[in-house]
Amino acid sequence: VFIYGDLPKNKENVIYLSNHQCTVDWIIADMLAIRQNALGHVRYVLKDGLKWLPLYGWYFSQHGGVYVKRSAKFNEKEMREKLRAQMKAETPMYLVIFPEGTRYNPEIPKVIADSQSFAEKEGLAILKHVLTPRVKATHVAIDTMKDYLDAVYDVTVAYEGTVDHKGQRKLAPSMTEFLCKECPRVHIFIDRIELKDIPEEQMYMRRWLHERFEIKDKLLIEFYDAKDSKRRNKFPGKSVHSKLSLKKTLPSLLFLGGLTASMLLTESGRKLYVKTWIYGTLIGCLWVSIKP
Repeated sequence: VFIYGDLPKNKENVIYLSNHQCTVDWIIADMLAIRQNALGHVRYVLKDGLKWLPLYGWYFSQHGGVYVKRSAKFNEKEMREKLRAQMKAETPMYLVIFPEGTRYNPEIPKVIADSQSFAEKEGLAILKHVLTPRVKATHVAIDTMKDYLDAVYDVTVAYEGTVDHKGQRKLAPSMTEFLCKECPRVHIFIDRIELKDIPEEQMYMRRWLHERFEIKDKLLIEFYDAKDSKRRNKFPGKSVHSKLSLKKTLPSLLFLGGLTASMLLTESGRKLYVKTWIYGTLIGCLWVSIKP
């Protein structure tokens, strides 16, 4: 993991804005949070369909996640109420938002072309390596929690090994590929932004957010397309090769591994494991359909 920019050592209440390429992006937020001793503070703004994920759909909701629908079906009131409930409970907040609304996938050029056409129609800069960001969830989150937040983290993520022999960008790694070390290095650029530097009105915040994604695009152009091959596969500026100590990772591994192994190694444990997934999923789906 190579980190560029300023990542504070201390915990903060923040909104985390990032480009989105694959499911690993969720884990990148965890990787940064654990370096601030804030792993348990991570919560996500997720597309509504993910609430039906087995077990996890219910878990994300109960852990402060916010499910949102896209475009005209976006429920601003519901999102504000959920965030206010979190603030009233004084819940630590590391709220992860992917403003693009969907993944940037070079194998689906239509999504990229539609995003660029929309930007052109709206008089916005056309972006190459990211999609045109949507502002609604970001605006509601910042506007609702502006007196609760310490900062906004603008995060740009790039994965090495995602360019083919012709220099064309490939699909970002899947979770399996990432865990099997088929992506050897991750580069993360962090810009910590003060709330006072972000416009409050949605119209102006939309322009600000697009400008932030223009900056991301320039960073990614440098990473993927720099004419000088020595400048590729890294962001401009200095980076820190960030490693984690065993004391931050081993306890969780031993606890979760031991718990899972103890269930799977006995017949009664295996039955309990299967029933947990089946009944937990059914109850979870019922729960989020009533109280998302």
